[in-house]
Amino acid sequence: MSILRNNTFRKFVIKFILFFLLFYYGTILVISLAAPSGIYSSFVHNYFDYVSWLKISLMNGASIVANLFGYQTKFESNYLVRIVNARGVIIAYDCVGYGVMSFWAAFTIASEIKLLKKISWLICGLLILWVINVLRIGLFLVSINKGWKMPLGIDHHTWFNIVAYLFIFIMIYFFNKNTEEKI
Repeated sequence: MSILRNNTFRKFVIKFILFFLLFYYGTILVISLAAPSGIYSSFVHNYFDYVSWLKISLMNGASIVANLFGYQTKFESNYLVRIVNARGVIIAYDCVGYGVMSFWAAFTIASEIKLLKKISWLICGLLILWVINVLRIGLFLVSINKGWKMPLGIDHHTWFNIVAYLFIFIMIYFFNKNTEEKI
């Protein structure tokens, strides 16, 4: 039987695509509604702006990474983490990693496994992706102040996507190996 004719797989793919679109474009909508320019909703800004919270958590995590290298950091506004008296990194909305997080969330939620396992895999995967992003931002902050070049001339956003999706595919492997119901 062809994999495309398998009803379980087709249902998974449809649910995956729908959840991915919901999470990805829903996040873009929240960003649009919570930003002071353009279409603005104080309600969304005050109660549903999880993207800004995520951005601040990444800034704090990056600060910890820089501190491990002996650098003191400071925050300027809610989007810039800087090494004291040196260069800084702007954490834009594109730096938050909502694309890879949407992919992982859609994968776990679309899967046919027990709810508790689904929640566990979802949270663990999102936490791993967050840690990868913290390390990326923190190491980038250190590297621009030490004058390190990006490996192979590839920018840090692309490196983050490569590493994050590599980890996602590794997590998918273990997810499929350790769950009773297969996709």
